[in-house]
Amino acid sequence: MTQLTRRALFSLPALAAAQPRRPPNIVLIMADDLGWADTGAYGADLHETPHIDRLARQGLRFTQACSAAPVCSPTRAALLTGKFPARLGITIWREGAAKPPSNRKLVPPVAETDLPHRETTLAEMLQAAGYVTGHVGKWHLGDASFYPETQGFDVNVGASHWGAPQTFWYPYRGTQRFRGEYRYVPGLDYGAAGEYLTDRLTSEALRFLDHARGQNRPFFLNLWYHNAHTPIEGKPELTARYRARVKPGMNHQNPDYAAMIHSLDENVGRLLDWLEKTGAAANTIVVFTSDNGGYIGRYDGRQVTSNAPLRSGKGSLYEGGLRVPMILRGPGIPAGAITDEPVTSCDLLPTLAELTGTTPSAAIDGLSLSPLVRDPRARLAREDLFFHYPHYYETTTPASAIRSRDWKLIEYFEDDRAELYNLARDPYEKQDLAAAEPARTAELRGRLAAWRTAVGARLPAPNRAGGTKQEGPE
Repeated sequence: MTQLTRRALFSLPALAAAQPRRPPNIVLIMADDLGWADTGAYGADLHETPHIDRLARQGLRFTQACSAAPVCSPTRAALLTGKFPARLGITIWREGAAKPPSNRKLVPPVAETDLPHRETTLAEMLQAAGYVTGHVGKWHLGDASFYPETQGFDVNVGASHWGAPQTFWYPYRGTQRFRGEYRYVPGLDYGAAGEYLTDRLTSEALRFLDHARGQNRPFFLNLWYHNAHTPIEGKPELTARYRARVKPGMNHQNPDYAAMIHSLDENVGRLLDWLEKTGAAANTIVVFTSDNGGYIGRYDGRQVTSNAPLRSGKGSLYEGGLRVPMILRGPGIPAGAITDEPVTSCDLLPTLAELTGTTPSAAIDGLSLSPLVRDPRARLAREDLFFHYPHYYETTTPASAIRSRDWKLIEYFEDDRAELYNLARDPYEKQDLAAAEPARTAELRGRLAAWRTAVGARLPAPNRAGGTKQEGPE
């Protein structure tokens, strides 16, 4: 028996009675571009998500969870390390870092394209504690030299340096999108015509879970789906079902996207069913979240999704770009609980460390959410959350933001302009109070600037010459 097995697994007094005989398993599910309002538990008006809704009823639901960044790779890096994307230097997806725009007013800073090996990941932390670790699905954190096998995962299925698949249909490869580039999803051979990527990834995840169960060790499954990223490809029968349900006035109007959310939910249900049937559910922490807000651009002539009532979407530092669903379920986590405390992706590593009795090996930026597990009405010991996206996107120019409890300030670098919102009174960010609150605006800008200096945030620079356009969104 290891020292970890003998030590106290939950340091929370309220959880002592639920203490298992060995560390809890972890199933961490991350959806791709899933907006805050895209599931039933968070108010979707078209999409049906009974399994995710069930998970919310059985666990702790966060209403003010924010992704660490408004795009994918930075959030994924922050989740695995517990550090701000700005501190890591990973502030945009890999392709965008490699080919920044040179025809805009500002030149974005150089960003890292790979998750550095000097960082200790959640998987490495758990692997050292005796866990069987497996990654399935999207990676987007580096080339083959930085794939999951080099970052603490025993098993890797489906990871690549790309941010989106060519298609959701087997054999998941081709050149029709992405400017003629040939893309594929590795490790998914021996499929059949009509096989759907989300279903196949779940089958691979269940295969890992069956393997891990036979090892008689705790397991960590890191399942990063591609749903509901473009290409927007739902199963035809589900698309037809949702097309018949769309009504004028609904926030959600895209039946193909609704079909993709339906498939995501079905596969979350397959995982939950496996945990129940094998008896593993009682000692498994399940995390469900997304990497950023929903994509509000167009695909095949139709807007992909809406984050309404939140403002804007993926790429922006408004709430529609940052707010994501987050649900925790597991031993000692109160069922049916809801917390309104603001949290970020960086908080998951220290939370899972505490709930598994492990200790991060380096200083991190996130905080453990254990006080909210004890009391969902509690407040964490911090006032400010910070975000840094010094790049261009369809929804934004380069910007940083600070959220200080009810107050949120966004600073735009192109014109040195700040916007100020009170999220308690104006959660949808309709009334800019910067001119009416000059003292508060100046104070928050000062704190944001001090944070950027402290973490070594890289800033855009004035553009002295013209050039090529930016790579399209991932």
